[in-house]
Amino acid sequence: MAKSMTGFGRGVYTDELRSVTVELRSVNHRYSDITVKMPRRYQFAEDTIKNIVKGVAPRGKIDVFVNVDNIAADDTAVELNIPLAKRYFETLQTIKEEMPQLSGEPTLAMIANFPDVVKSAAAEEDEELVLKALTEAAKDAAANLDAMRITEGAKLMEDILQRGELIEKTVCGIEVYAPEVAKNYAAKMKERIQELLGDEATIPEDRIVLEAAVFADKSNITEEMVRLKSHCSQLKSIAADTSGPIGKKLDFLVQEMNRESNTIGSKANDIRITNDVLLLKAEIEKIREQVQNIE
Repeated sequence: MAKSMTGFGRGVYTDELRSVTVELRSVNHRYSDITVKMPRRYQFAEDTIKNIVKGVAPRGKIDVFVNVDNIAADDTAVELNIPLAKRYFETLQTIKEEMPQLSGEPTLAMIANFPDVVKSAAAEEDEELVLKALTEAAKDAAANLDAMRITEGAKLMEDILQRGELIEKTVCGIEVYAPEVAKNYAAKMKERIQELLGDEATIPEDRIVLEAAVFADKSNITEEMVRLKSHCSQLKSIAADTSGPIGKKLDFLVQEMNRESNTIGSKANDIRITNDVLLLKAEIEKIREQVQNIE
């Protein structure tokens, strides 16, 4: 199945304790490259999230953004460091004794504002419940990403198949007048001999036929056209394949199509075929660009 490697997916899971949002952004890449950005306290779930994403997107560079909002009232624990508070108070009293010219008394607010006297920390959470929330949000995001990649892949494949049909049509056109190339070569050779030697010159027909035959053999592009048409047929077959990713198959096929068109251009000594080959190469290059974004 043709899937684009570019896409976006968003998933949300909410329960009575927290709201989890997972966003996936993917672009084309030769291999699988998944990066997860999430709060450090939830990194125990990173591998699980990666496996979920990889299950729907085995190729591509995918950025995963995880946001967790704790909505329960008891999600934060407050820690009080009494020994440290006492040391701060004793230190202030010592300063007052050593420097009587200073006025004022140590206050509760003053001591509470000193570093590490009062600290807030995230309350301990049930990892199983957290993992469930993260997993559900990731599955939702992955499903949405997959749906978008399928939609975009179908559009890409539609464009590729249209260009494949144009290539096949162009090759069929070349087949029609390719046999005339050798005949035209023989006729032009006769004309040149007559121009050089005059109208009364005796032109050896057997020699002309021999030269035309040698030229026809060197410029024969039948095999290349047959293979290129076969590649166009394979393009349709691969597009209809739903067994798995097809990007690498298409990439290899496009290389073969380009090779055949280059050979046709180098062998065929005819301006019409040369112009058609330029069209072939332009369309094959456009297909190659599209294929780079297919999984």
